[in-house]
Formats: sequence, structure tokens, C-alpha cells
Amino acid sequence: MSITVAVDAMGGDVGLKVTVPASIQFLSQHPDVNLILVGDAAAIEAQLTASDAPFGRIRVQHAAEVVGMDEAPQLALKNKKDSSMRVAINQVKDGVAQAAVSAGNTGALMATARFVLKTLPGIDRPAIAKMMPNMKGTSCVLDLGANVDCTPEQLLQFGIMGSELVTALGHKTNPSVGLLNIGSEDIKGNQVAKLAGELLKDSGLNYYGNVEGNDIYKGTVDVVVTDGFTGNVALKTSEGLAHMIAAFLREEFTRSWWTRLCAAAAMPVLKRFKARTDSRRYNGASLLGLRGIVVKSHGGTDALGFRFALEQAYEEARSNVIGHIADRVAYHIDNLKRPDEVETH
Repeated sequence: MSITVAVDAMGGDVGLKVTVPASIQFLSQHPDVNLILVGDAAAIEAQLTASDAPFGRIRVQHAAEVVGMDEAPQLALKNKKDSSMRVAINQVKDGVAQAAVSAGNTGALMATARFVLKTLPGIDRPAIAKMMPNMKGTSCVLDLGANVDCTPEQLLQFGIMGSELVTALGHKTNPSVGLLNIGSEDIKGNQVAKLAGELLKDSGLNYYGNVEGNDIYKGTVDVVVTDGFTGNVALKTSEGLAHMIAAFLREEFTRSWWTRLCAAAAMPVLKRFKARTDSRRYNGASLLGLRGIVVKSHGGTDALGFRFALEQAYEEARSNVIGHIADRVAYHIDNLKRPDEVETH
């Protein structure tokens, strides 16, 4: 089955100079994909012509406006109905595309996607989910910033959505789910965490229990569930640590002629290390819980990184992630315990 992905071609720090080359590279690897590039039609067509693009599998959809990277989400939603971001999401709503990808303003993308597509039945709020590398492969972590405060039921919904995403993308049956907490014991955490742990335990998911921050990179579980405040802090801390380690390595290997010589000898190992930790390979965060697939690319990524975001959208569409999430939530919805029905310890 052919899959069509709508691309917000104007979004991100660079826009067309990243999205168009990435789109062409992506098409060359997937003969079953068509793309809709949304934005300034004249500028897009000029960039496509200069890049010798396969026009037979690309359609250009004009949009007169662009959402700024620092624009207030509610203002973008209210005032820019013809933005490349919104028109791309409309392609999914109208059934023209199976997924949309944007490197634009995260808050505006979430607000627009939620307004246009709505949430799935049984899902209170969409969550931002991302595959993060660890010592065993990858783990899905959610929420990473969409919901600062969450109820126990919403954390359970995140667990269900994350489990289905890992099943579809990682081809894992019954992936393990952990709740991010300040300790592994059941008595740790605030009241919301304790109640969420009880709900997850009784959910039928492969619930491991509480996990701590270091478990994300140990690969202790396949899915790490948390609220958006904690998840975003963990994500940004991880990004900062990665940049610091890279800077330290550069400093030490360029400190003297001897360390430069050592660096040359260690170059094969350093290249493999860089490839394994290259954030571009993990670019693409899913806005889970919506009635359509929307993937957020990092605004400052290059063509390689944006191509991985396109890959994420493609795999979600090909695996019917939305259908699997909807079915799993519907199965659970009549069996969930309310917070006042859960015994606290």
C-alpha cells in the first residue's frame, strides 16, 4: 500500500534547505511513498528543480503563512490558519496523507494538531514520545513536555500508547513498561505516582514497576512513563550531558601533539562512538493520542536528522500505530480503576 506523508516544508530553523534534500533522500529509499510538500509553492518548486527531485512522487501544496519558531502557540492557532504547519496537518485530517512531519514550533504544532485532529476516544491528552538510545538499544520515553501536570489515568494512557508504539516500531511483543520515579520501591514518589503505579500494575501491560533516571540508559524497560515536566527535564539534561561529553573529548584529544596522535590512532573507535550517539539518528518525536500521525522533528537538525523524522512517520503509518492504540485503549477503558478505587499503601 502506498503511503503519503505531508511535510511542513517551511518549518524549522532552516526550512527548505533541510526539508527538501531530506525529502528527496527519503523518497529514494522508499518506492512506496509519496510526499506532499506544504509551503511557499514557488520557493518549494525552485528548490525541487535545483535538486533534480522526482516530481512524479511529490505534490506541492501552497500555504501562504509560516509559524515562527518563537511564536505563541495560541496566536499561531488563531491567526495562521493558512500556515504550512496547519495545512500539512489538514492533509492528515482530510485523509489525503497518512502522516504529517514538521520541524516547526513544538507548542504550536501540538496545539494545532490537537485542535485539528482531536484525541482518540479514551485519551485525555496527547503526549510527546521519543525513542531514546540506551545500552541495549532504545526505549520509548513519554511524556516529554506536552503535559506538565498529569493524573494517574493519564500516566496509564501514556503507558498504553508507548507500549503500542514500541510494539509497532520495534516489532516487540509485550514490551516492558516502567514508571519514572525517585526510587524503585512502591512506596516512593508522590500520590500521583503511587496511584499511577497501581493502575499500571492492574492494566494488563507488562509492568516492571518504578524505574529511576539511570534506568533510561541502562535499557531496564522498553517504555518509560512520566509527566511532561519531569520528562522534559530528563530530555534536556541528557542533551546537555551529551554535548558536554563531546566537548570534553575534543578538548582532551587536542590538548597536545601527543593527544592529537592518540586521537588519530583512536579515530575508528571515535567514529563508531559518534555514530552510536548521533542525536540525528533518533530525531523525530511522536505526538501520540491524536486521530492521526504527527511527528515533530528537532528544529535545528540537518537533512539527515529530518530524514529520520520522515522514517518515523512512515513506520508509524505502515504499522497502523493509531489503530493499535485505539484498540488497546478501547480494550482497557471499561476495566480501569478510578483513583478512589485504588488502595494506597
